[in-house]
Amino acid sequence: MIAQIIFTVAFLSAAVFFAIQIKKIIRNINIGKDINRSDRPAERWAVMAKVAMGQSKMVVRPVAGIMHLFVYVGFIIINLEVLEIIIDGIFGTHRIFSFLGGFYSFLIASFEILALLVLVGVLVFLARRLVFGLKRFSGIEMTAWPKSDAIYILIIEVLLMSAFLTMNAADYKLQMLNFDHYVKAGAFPVSQFLVNLLPNTTSALVLIERGCWWFHILGIFAFLNYLPFSKHFHIILAFPNTWYSNLNAKGRFSNMESVTNEVKAMLDPSFTPPVAEEISRFGAKDVQDLNWVQLMNAYTCTECGRCTSVCPANQTGKLLSPRKIMMDTRDRLEEVGKNIDQHGKGYDDGKTLLDDFISREEIWACTTCNACTEACPINIDPLSIIVDLRRYAVMEESNVAGSLNAMFSNIENNGAPWKYSPADRLNWAKGED
Repeated sequence: MIAQIIFTVAFLSAAVFFAIQIKKIIRNINIGKDINRSDRPAERWAVMAKVAMGQSKMVVRPVAGIMHLFVYVGFIIINLEVLEIIIDGIFGTHRIFSFLGGFYSFLIASFEILALLVLVGVLVFLARRLVFGLKRFSGIEMTAWPKSDAIYILIIEVLLMSAFLTMNAADYKLQMLNFDHYVKAGAFPVSQFLVNLLPNTTSALVLIERGCWWFHILGIFAFLNYLPFSKHFHIILAFPNTWYSNLNAKGRFSNMESVTNEVKAMLDPSFTPPVAEEISRFGAKDVQDLNWVQLMNAYTCTECGRCTSVCPANQTGKLLSPRKIMMDTRDRLEEVGKNIDQHGKGYDDGKTLLDDFISREEIWACTTCNACTEACPINIDPLSIIVDLRRYAVMEESNVAGSLNAMFSNIENNGAPWKYSPADRLNWAKGED
């Protein structure tokens, strides 16, 4: 009974703490401006099924894609057995679903094979980071914490899968010894090879089985509450992030409604622009000026570096890294959230996303080629944030390079980026047939 009480307290504590963290993250995301991304629902479900569930963009790089598929499918399906563990923990039962007979054996066997595949995938990922040192796992934004975070999560997965297989091996050996309540249930195609490594005394086997059982479930509770502080929160957010992703062609830029209304008013004197509920800023200076989908993108970023590895500006040595754009946005959003917790809404700490986190050099290095958005395995859009920061610099501050100001003036006066008068645009054809 004491074990059941301890388990129930641990379970409820983990659930409550996780809910508190999720509530804060949702609050932070809702700091952003509203945007309608509920159109074309059939297409959105298809995109989520293909990209988030089907991992279609991961397998563009086959090694990483296949290993990630092992870890993704294995970790998700294996955790179905958490339901059985929770019921057993609360009610003091053991393998409560064993009454399913042959189907239960199929499930346990499947879990074990998947656990082995997870171990293989995780070990490959560790080797890629620690042994081979892939270039895209480094960069100015990849400081000590981002690198450590990736290693921590991989080690946790190794420990959880090892505990699961060791628990099954001890359970299987106790079943063969017909000990106490360890009724014969399940199939153990992987853990059966660990049986001979275990002691033969029932007391030691029970200690190992129970120890691994507690380690496995408490580890999952801890892992669950580690996610909101980790880049691995994409395990949860990848699904809504792909559902709400931009379905328009990547070369299509959004128009600002306030600017569009001004243009309509100039072209048509009878046009009356709608009254704005609040005075909005042109572009974005801080996270509050971005929309909530962009902020959700920041929380969803996996820091995998695929975006930066294909960025032509980054490849030529410029300061821009699309991954850094997303990480900086998330860091600033977290800082704003903490300010709200400590000082309430409306507190100004004197910092902004532009300049304090993301430099002008970074945003103007972007070629707007969309290579980063195409490469992202979960449809994150760093370019939209860069463009909004540029809009603020241009439309609010007129703070751009002289060459760009000259281009804007030429477009305004001549209808083209060049300094020549519209009347002279066909001079090149004079004297031709």
